Amino acid sequence: MQDIKRGWINGMIGVALFSGSMPATRAAVVGFTPLFLTAARAVIAGGLGALMLIAMRESLPRGRQWLSLAMIAGGVVVGFPLLTAIALQEISAARSLVFVGLLPLSTALFGVLRGGERPGAIFWLFAQLGAGCVAGFALSHNAAASPLGDALMVAAVIVCGLGYAEGAVLTRQMGGQGGGTQVICWALVICTPLAAVLAALTWPDSITAVGTPSWVGLFYVSVCTMLLGFIFWYRGLALGGIARVGQLQLLQPFLGLGLAAVFLHEAIAPAMLVAVGAVVGCVAGARRFA
Repeated sequence: MQDIKRGWINGMIGVALFSGSMPATRAAVVGFTPLFLTAARAVIAGGLGALMLIAMRESLPRGRQWLSLAMIAGGVVVGFPLLTAIALQEISAARSLVFVGLLPLSTALFGVLRGGERPGAIFWLFAQLGAGCVAGFALSHNAAASPLGDALMVAAVIVCGLGYAEGAVLTRQMGGQGGGTQVICWALVICTPLAAVLAALTWPDSITAVGTPSWVGLFYVSVCTMLLGFIFWYRGLALGGIARVGQLQLLQPFLGLGLAAVFLHEAIAPAMLVAVGAVVGCVAGARRFA
C-alpha cells in the first residue's frame, strides 16, 4: 500500500508538470517550427539527462532494454511532441483537450498489452466516463475542428500511451524509485545525436526575431515536461500501477486551464468546476476498482 501511495503522489506531480505542456507548446510554435521545437527540446533535455546519468554513475541498459528505450523515445520524445506541435497549428488548444482526455484510456490499454495488468469492468466504466467528461467539456467550448489536426492528435495519443506504458514496465525493471530517472534520461540520450542534426537543419532564420513567450515555452517543454515530468510520471506508474495512476491524466486539461487563469488571468467558467468535480469522481472510482 505504501508503494501505491507513493505512486499516486509521484503521478500527481508528473501530471502537474505536464499540465502546462499544451499552452507552452502553443506559445513555442509561434516562434519556432514544429520540427525545430521537437529537436531542440530533445537536445536540451537530453543534455541534462546525460549529466544526470553521469552524476548517478548509471550502467548501460542491457539486451532488450534498448528496444524498450527505442519505443519510449519514439513515443514520448519524438512522436507525441512532434505530432501535437503540428496539430496545434491546425486546431486550438481547447480542442486538443478532447484528445488529451483520451490519453488515460490509451495508457490503460497499453498497460494491459505491455504491462500485463487486468483492471476490472467497473474500472473501464469509470475510465470511459472520465474521458467523456473531458471531451464533452472541451467540445462545449466550440473548438473548431480540423481533419488533419484531429488525425494527428489521435496518432499522438496512441504513440504516447504506448510510450507511457513501456516506460513504466522498464522503470520496474530498472528499479521503481530511481528507474524513472534512468528510463527517461536514456531515452533522451539515444535521441540526442539525431535531434542535434535536425535542430541544426531547422534552425530559425532569425533567432533574434523569436519572442520571449516562445523561448519560455521551449524552456518549459524541455525541462519541466520532457525531463522532470517524466521522472515523476514513470515512477508513479511503476509504483502505483499503469492503469490506475494513468487516470490522473484526466485532471491534466483542467490543471492547464487553472494555470491559464492564474498566469494569464483567464476566467474560469462554472462549467469547468462542474466538469472537474465529475472527473475527480471518475478518477476516485477508477482508483477504487483498478
